[in-house]
Order: sequence, then C-alpha cells, then structure tokens
Amino acid sequence: MPRPRLRRCVSGIPKATYFKPQGAPLRDLREIRLSVEGLEALRLADVEGLTAEAAATRMGVSRHTFGRVLAEARGNVARALTTGSALRIEGGDYALATDARAAGDAAPNDAP
Repeated sequence: MPRPRLRRCVSGIPKATYFKPQGAPLRDLREIRLSVEGLEALRLADVEGLTAEAAATRMGVSRHTFGRVLAEARGNVARALTTGSALRIEGGDYALATDARAAGDAAPNDAP
C-alpha cells in the first residue's frame, strides 16, 4: 500500500488563476493545469531565490519532493508558453500556511 500524500504548505491562493494568449478565443485553446503547490514551488525558487533545502522546509516536504514539484511546474509553464496554451492554476495537495511557523519561518527573537 503506498504512503498517503502529505499536504504541501503554501503561503496563499493566487489572485489570478487563469492565463491565456491575448486575442485567442478560449474555445480554441488547449488548457494546461498548474497545481497550487507547483506555483508555490516556482515562487519560492524563482522569485524568492531560495535553495531547494530552504524551499522544501517552507513547504514541509523533502528536497526530493520539492525538486519533483518544481520540475513539473516548470515543465507545465514552459509547455503553455511554447505551445500557446492556456494555463489554469488549480488543485493539488496543499494546505494554507496560517502563521510563520506553518510556513517554516523561524520564530521572531525575544530581544528587547
């Protein structure tokens, strides 16, 4: 029996969840799905510039799992951009981080 999948910790739900080429009718487009945790992996690695180890800690997963999620997300975004497909951000196994500890951030110091 396989292990149950752990929920990946994400900082929030994206404000925009659908991207498509300008001027192309939606009915004519192929749609590619990007999971919410895939977007979070892209954000942590490519926007915040975190190492795989730091990003994996923030998401509550192993470095190997983070690498797989990131590789799949990068592939989906590249596929959408190069084929002129629409990109829908939805779904996945994730939980929202409600505080800094859930996101893997260090607790603030109690310095005066």
